Amino acid sequence: MVQSLDESLSNFSDRLSELIKSKKDIQIITHIDCDGITSGSIITKSLIRAGAKVTAKTAKEMSHEVIRQMRSDGRDFYIITDLGGGFAGHLDEVLGHNWFVLDHHEIPPEEHDNPRVINAWKYGIDGGSEICAGGMAYLAAKSIDRNNSDLAQIAVVSALGDRQDVGEKKSFNGKNAEIAEEAKSAGHLQVDMDLLLVGRETRPLVDSLAFTSQPFIEGLTWNRDACISLLTSAGISLKDGGRWRTPSDLTDDEKRQLIEAITKYASSQNASQIMEELIGYTYTFPSEERRSFLRDAREFSTMLNSCGRIGRAGVGIAICMGDRNKMLQEGENILVEYRKMIRDYMNILSNERWRISGSANCIMVNGEGIIPETMTGTISSLLAGSPKNAGKIVILRTNGEENTVKFSSRKSIGCKSHVNLSVLMKTGAAKFNGIGGGHDGAAGAKITKDKLDGFLDFIEDSVNGSQNQNNIK
Repeated sequence: MVQSLDESLSNFSDRLSELIKSKKDIQIITHIDCDGITSGSIITKSLIRAGAKVTAKTAKEMSHEVIRQMRSDGRDFYIITDLGGGFAGHLDEVLGHNWFVLDHHEIPPEEHDNPRVINAWKYGIDGGSEICAGGMAYLAAKSIDRNNSDLAQIAVVSALGDRQDVGEKKSFNGKNAEIAEEAKSAGHLQVDMDLLLVGRETRPLVDSLAFTSQPFIEGLTWNRDACISLLTSAGISLKDGGRWRTPSDLTDDEKRQLIEAITKYASSQNASQIMEELIGYTYTFPSEERRSFLRDAREFSTMLNSCGRIGRAGVGIAICMGDRNKMLQEGENILVEYRKMIRDYMNILSNERWRISGSANCIMVNGEGIIPETMTGTISSLLAGSPKNAGKIVILRTNGEENTVKFSSRKSIGCKSHVNLSVLMKTGAAKFNGIGGGHDGAAGAKITKDKLDGFLDFIEDSVNGSQNQNNIK
């Protein structure tokens, strides 16, 4: 019988208390993206506070090899965050009962009965939109000590990093909303209705407007000269003395001027829809310094994602744990490098059109030879945000390690497909001896190269309706 969430968390805290008292070595294994870095950091920090002997390490994905390495590391106990779905049986075989998984990805029915799997879906919580691994880790941390409620703001970052601000006007739903309210009530989070421009605290106004691609504004997005002209004609100063002003510097009057200017500029486009998407909830950490990459929670999540995606997840963990000196400076440098890499990859895909093929329902993108496997999720998300791919499923592939191919799939803006990408990737990968899974609107898979043609045929047939749709919903 499946335990309630409260029962599972009580079992978790009791077991951890025993391990801490007996001075057992505990290892945290977490994913490399923002949600992995935040969830791993939340649990690690809560255990350090409780006096545990704990270390943390990251993994690009869960696999039998990762589990074998865990056993070789010889720790007494393991906590896996943002990974592990579908591997409970193998974890039991290799590690016995010396593990917990804290996660939000969809899992097979047989894992619902495993008490060591603490997964949102087991408890009737939508892990795709209502809570992520960071939120699950936060609930687990609070079960250890209620004083860990100060970690709620890190859980907010994780939800934004996993794009779970899916409520009205980019608000949160479910457990995410409860966690955000806890952070807000404690004075750690400020929630405002504002312009949803990228780099609110750090980017010059011109760049912020130009590089905001959701919504995509024809003629403005990615066009700095047009943005300079619009801002200037609206009477908005671009500089304050010698310093470039950022969106967070705008007064309420200037925001109204900018909204009017954009509405007028986009009058020949769908201006009302554009403004609907451009105004929404922002999440600010008032204790962080103004114009810091950590003050705006969405920027914070981007920095953490950049650390993980280029192999520097440890920097992100250190920042989440409270380092505001050397590691923060390193994180800022990583983010600059990350943004340059993204621009380079997107430019190559734009110029080498042979890499992209499409149908009525799907865009297939070949990133082999240019996009590292750690960046597939980032690039597929950007492609899914492009207006020209609206309504379609985007599937990107690239080279993986050890003669494998890595896939990342996303549902684009306005996609009405009933295909569940988690089921599609999991079912398709299993059919060809690979691994896959994720969420309804975002999932991934990995197969060996010799199975590539068969896997591609399966995916295309499934998305375009040739396969039995009931098998992938």
